[in-house]
Amino acid sequence: MEKVVLAFSGGLDTSVCVKLLQEKYNMEVVTACVDVGQPEDEIERPAQVANNIGVKKHYTIDAKHEFAEEFIFRAIKANAMYEGYPLSTSLARPLIAMKIVELAKKEQADAIAHGCTGKGNDQFRFETTIRSSSVCDIIAPVRDLNLTRTEEMDYAVKNDIPVPSDKLYSIDENLWGRSIEGDILEDPMVETPEEAFEWTQSTENAPDEPQKLTVTFEEGVPVAIDGEMMNALEIIQEANRIAGLHGIGRVDIIEDRIIGLKSRENYETPGAELLITAHKALEQLTLTREELKFGETVTQAYSELVYNGLWHEPLREDLDCIIDNMQLRVSGDVILKLHKGSIRILARESPYSLYSEEAVSFEDKEMDQREIAGMVKNYGLQAACYQKVCKNE
Repeated sequence: MEKVVLAFSGGLDTSVCVKLLQEKYNMEVVTACVDVGQPEDEIERPAQVANNIGVKKHYTIDAKHEFAEEFIFRAIKANAMYEGYPLSTSLARPLIAMKIVELAKKEQADAIAHGCTGKGNDQFRFETTIRSSSVCDIIAPVRDLNLTRTEEMDYAVKNDIPVPSDKLYSIDENLWGRSIEGDILEDPMVETPEEAFEWTQSTENAPDEPQKLTVTFEEGVPVAIDGEMMNALEIIQEANRIAGLHGIGRVDIIEDRIIGLKSRENYETPGAELLITAHKALEQLTLTREELKFGETVTQAYSELVYNGLWHEPLREDLDCIIDNMQLRVSGDVILKLHKGSIRILARESPYSLYSEEAVSFEDKEMDQREIAGMVKNYGLQAACYQKVCKNE
């Protein structure tokens, strides 16, 4: 009997996949849940569900620190955002797939399986990573059998498969963000109910008193909050806690999926909003105008590669080299004020600051203002020629 390793969350899709792989594909199933910062019960439940279904071997793989250091910190340096929101789900998928591939090699599995449908983004993200680092066959039972959610539920009931019944929405959660979709949220005219949110306060319930805090960066990544040094995991968790308390990080967006469908998505990304905002403020102080302009191009390209599941694309590695070099000077402190859903930059300083208070001062005599006259005279020369030739005929 051939063996398959299934990326397993314990939800409806992957729970149904266990039985399908056993019955319709005649395979021995090994399940694995990769911990990238889900709630504790979302790590414990897959092991319980796998056991209840009859899976003989289940793995829980702790990848939180690796996710924080090798993926989230890269995203901060790149200011990675897709269509206006910080990447979270898409950022974790390559790491999850990489850990599944490692396990498949250890288990000498013949195939790797996932529970993605044919309409979503994750099928691309998982499979491009798997094919980049494994020769295993890939099986996607829900997609391959063209199952609807109702058909999955019927199959689960028929086969005594335990499925979560207390969740109204489809939730994906990791260290860097929480996504909420499905059910009534599929109607873009329905306001997202307050009970859908867990990481963030509503602006109405956020504290009346604003909070000031200082974020310290070294070479583009945060290392301390209010002077307290922390590791990558700790600083991300603390940023999520503080920003979420003040109602920061709620996103309601009509998102363009990889295959072209538009979907209504809700996200909670409080720590990401806080840290990327602070990071961009420090970049303004330390990078040149040309670096900042080019950085916007890099950010868009980087973010689209990650969103589209192309983590193993060489261009992503090339961009990381550019980003890492640019970030060598992005060190210093940023002081922010958080208040009822808003973030305001109050101050920033860096040993690599390109800002000169003396040079910009109206009282400075070192730069002779008269020397600029020639530059100003010929500035916009082509535009002036255009106006004369084309507008004054």
